Amino acid sequence: MAALTDADVPGWVAELGLPGLVDIHVHFLPERVLRKVWAYFDEARTHYGRDWPIHYRLPEAERVAILEKLGVLAYAPLVYPHKPGMAAWLTEWVGEFAEATPGAVRTATLYAEPGVEDYLGAAVEAGARAVKVHVQVGGFDPRDPQLDPAWALLSEAAVPVVVHCGHGPIPGAHTGLDVFGEVLARHPRLTAVLAHAGMPDFTAAVDLVRRHPNVHLDTTMVGTPYAEEFAPLPADWPELLASIPGRVVLGTDFPNIPYPYARQLQAIAGWAEHPSLGDAFLRDVLHDAGARLLRL
Repeated sequence: MAALTDADVPGWVAELGLPGLVDIHVHFLPERVLRKVWAYFDEARTHYGRDWPIHYRLPEAERVAILEKLGVLAYAPLVYPHKPGMAAWLTEWVGEFAEATPGAVRTATLYAEPGVEDYLGAAVEAGARAVKVHVQVGGFDPRDPQLDPAWALLSEAAVPVVVHCGHGPIPGAHTGLDVFGEVLARHPRLTAVLAHAGMPDFTAAVDLVRRHPNVHLDTTMVGTPYAEEFAPLPADWPELLASIPGRVVLGTDFPNIPYPYARQLQAIAGWAEHPSLGDAFLRDVLHDAGARLLRL
């Protein structure tokens, strides 16, 4: 297909017969936290060995407007703590953000700490539809016994956990699909979304999805020219996706991406050109799978 720009996205989505996009992996954070995140990315060459210029480095209202202009009907604004004591107030903040922002669904986050089940339970009771867990940034072990009540609570509520547990872009103290696989073994009913499709261990991520009926992959950064330079997809990626129908969901990492939003959609459209996938796959990824997970 021809190169897709952000301006092209609404028309392209309409041609697919979709009312819009559902994005399960975007980030909105309190201003002072977001500035620290962006400052970290400004030093990406030190951290990751490559530059990472934030493409949508704009005020919050403008970022919200861009998603609306792109035709993103609903999105999960994800927050995540990097130390104890942050998760409860971040969850409160993002709940207020979602209440005030059309298109944003209520989310929550967690940390391995005493009382995690209390603030998480309150968030689920208040209507949280997704929970972000960032094993790499948080630096905690998802197998920590303190988290067992939280995993059990989310399993019972069928609230999806968008979990960054892969080694990309760099390994963390407790990253690894095998590590999170132990959590799934203990909590087999847990609905989970492997952020970045488990990057860079894509084949292992698909294997995990095959073994657990409530596990999904999100597309965040996957297959974009930027990510292909450090985490290339396997040659049989379309066939792997065809083996897990209905369990691939749109994620983008907006606004913290070093390229336009449309570039992610272009990558997904490229996979769909394979005869094992097609437009039905594309419609499911861009809208239907996310709508199911977020109970829209």
